[in-house]
Amino acid sequence: MPTQPPVRIGARGSKLSLAQTGIVQRRIAAALGADPTNPAEVEAVAQIVVITTTGDRVQDRRLLEIGGKGMFTKEIEEALLSGAIDCAVHSMKDMPALLPEGLCIAAIPEREDPRDAFLSHKVEKMEDLPLGAILGTASLRRQAQALNRRGDLDVRMLRGNVDTRLAKLAAGEADAILLAMSGLNRLGLGHLPQSLLDPVEYPPAPGQGALAIETRVSDIDKPWLEAIRHAPTVVAVAAERGALMALEGSCKTAIGAYARLANGSLHLIVEALSADGVHKFRHEGSTELSAAADPQEAARALGLSLGAAVKAEGGDLILPPE
Repeated sequence: MPTQPPVRIGARGSKLSLAQTGIVQRRIAAALGADPTNPAEVEAVAQIVVITTTGDRVQDRRLLEIGGKGMFTKEIEEALLSGAIDCAVHSMKDMPALLPEGLCIAAIPEREDPRDAFLSHKVEKMEDLPLGAILGTASLRRQAQALNRRGDLDVRMLRGNVDTRLAKLAAGEADAILLAMSGLNRLGLGHLPQSLLDPVEYPPAPGQGALAIETRVSDIDKPWLEAIRHAPTVVAVAAERGALMALEGSCKTAIGAYARLANGSLHLIVEALSADGVHKFRHEGSTELSAAADPQEAARALGLSLGAAVKAEGGDLILPPE
């Protein structure tokens, strides 16, 4: 067994965060020479440190009302900068476009299903909901995309962890809810959705389904980080987050981005909507990666270009609501 100090992994305390972090913890442990199936060996080389964030504490308001996506990362990033932890595991879709100075996204493991899941005890698809039905979501993007197609829906703020939202659906507080399929899969709940939203028609949040391993910039070359990187996911996420950066996006802006890789080519869809779903601006394009000197930079450039085109067209109509 290795004799180095254990890698300390910061994570939120939610069931989903701990499930996601456990996946990464076992990958890090294996990279450090431990048996990933042996909990004692895993814990000896990679330890999870639970950190409660503002986003976890405040559950009665949308994220945009309490400071945006950074409310799920702020306290964890402070622990990274102080040296209290060595890395952190986040849902990539929760990561702001810009990170604090001195920190970076050092590794991205293979992506889970990026699609949104539709859950209801009444109908199979969102199109089947009756007029005026209540749709629960805490995501401005999901709200805007739903209203763009179904302006009659009563979209209501529904925050909380996955179990809380499922309980609210069961209690009749909503006729349907939308959740990330990746989270349901990681929790062993992939059987629950009635259907999945087509990611071409409903582009997910940039990076949805991927995990971000955040570290200090000085630690980016650690060998155990290289062992958990997944190159195709890194490229796809670079494209989607390029669009996010061009749009200066956060949870205050309704932005969707969906990257697909096939036969050495990357295709990207980027859209932004007004909060009420009335206005939608969408661009898509492709780039050949097989000839690119740096596929990740080529992907990011495509995202920046398409994001800038959406921003130029949408203007004030896609700005965050006051």
